[in-house]
Parts: sequence; structure tokens; C-alpha cells
Amino acid sequence: MAYLCDMKKALLIIGTVLLLIGCKSQENRLQNGDLVFVGNPAHSDIGAETMDAAISAATGQEGSLNLTHVAIVEVEGDSVWIIDATTTRGVDRHPVDTFLVDFRYSDGSFPEFIVKRVKGIDTDAAVERAKALCGRSYDFRFLPDNEEMYCSELVQECYLDAEGKPVFGSEPMNWLAPDGTMPPYWERLFGQLGMAVPQGVPGTNPQRMSESEFLVEVPVKLVK
Repeated sequence: MAYLCDMKKALLIIGTVLLLIGCKSQENRLQNGDLVFVGNPAHSDIGAETMDAAISAATGQEGSLNLTHVAIVEVEGDSVWIIDATTTRGVDRHPVDTFLVDFRYSDGSFPEFIVKRVKGIDTDAAVERAKALCGRSYDFRFLPDNEEMYCSELVQECYLDAEGKPVFGSEPMNWLAPDGTMPPYWERLFGQLGMAVPQGVPGTNPQRMSESEFLVEVPVKLVK
């Protein structure tokens, strides 16, 4: 009888270890509906007169990584796809390798990619919503309730709770640099569009979205 008890204990321990290994393995792999945030350090090679630089000036935090883009992960069998909204592609679905090339710096290095998992919602449904929006144009006006979309707006539109409400909220957008001045990039962009800078208009940005209580960071490396 003692022998059988010892055997049961041993099997229980082995089963628990295998379960923990399996859970750890899942944490280290991309899952359907994960979000990838693109982070640019202060010394990064993004250029002073770019949208990423202007976003960093308006939404970044001094001394920390500035998150300027967010993308949706789709896992289909052994393939990994990215669905996101960019100035060059609009809302588009493409292989993760294409995503990495798109965001590689001119010196061949990469920004930091932070993977976060969304808790408590149907992420498969979120991915399907994102796929249905592919083909939309990029929202250079950064306005709500139109047919165009920017990166965090796409995520907000697709990640809904059980009642169909966005889990990522809106807040008044800030376009000003920390010193209170308006970056020339925004003045030029919105001037070309024939509109005022939409200071205070409700919207989203990757930096604030990354701080959501619905997100947990997972140890997944996109670049080996």
C-alpha cells in the first residue's frame, strides 16, 4: 500500500511539473489576439521629422521607452500574421517578417517589441473584426467615427467586452510637446489637410493603451 501511495505521489509531481512546463511554453509563444507595441528609445534612429518622433514628443514619457505603434497578432496554424494600421499600408494583414522589416531602423537594428496579452475577452473575435477592416485607409486626421483608422483606433474598435463595448477607452488627445509647443510635423500635416490640430479630441494612443488593466506583458521575443 505504501508503495502505491509513493507511486501516486510521484505521478502527481510529474504531472504538475509537465503542466507548469506546458504553461511556460505557452507564455513564450505568440497567441491569437496578442498585441505588439513598438517602442523607440530616446536615442533611436527614427528621424526628427517623422510621425513616430512627433508621437513620441506628444505621448512619450521622459526617460522611458516611447511606444509609438500597436499591432494585432493573428496565429494561423504555424503561421504568424500582423494586422495593423500604418501610413504606408492602411489597415493591412501581412506576415510578421514583413512587419519586422517595416519597422527596422536604417542602421539595420530594430526598435523594442513588447508583447502584451489581453485578458478577459474573446480575442479570436477581435482578430476576426480586425481582418474584416483590412483595406481601410489610414486616418491621418486622427478623428473618431469615420471610415479611416490609425493604429490604436483599430485595436480599440476590435477589442470589445461581452456587451460589445471597447475595453480600451478614449481620452482627450494631446499633440503638444512637453514644453507646451506644437511640433512642426503636426502643424504641417494638419495644415496640408486643411484642418486645425485636433487638440483635445477624444482618441487613443499606444502609450496609454499599453497601461491598460486588461493587458499583461508576456516574455515573447519577436527578434532573436
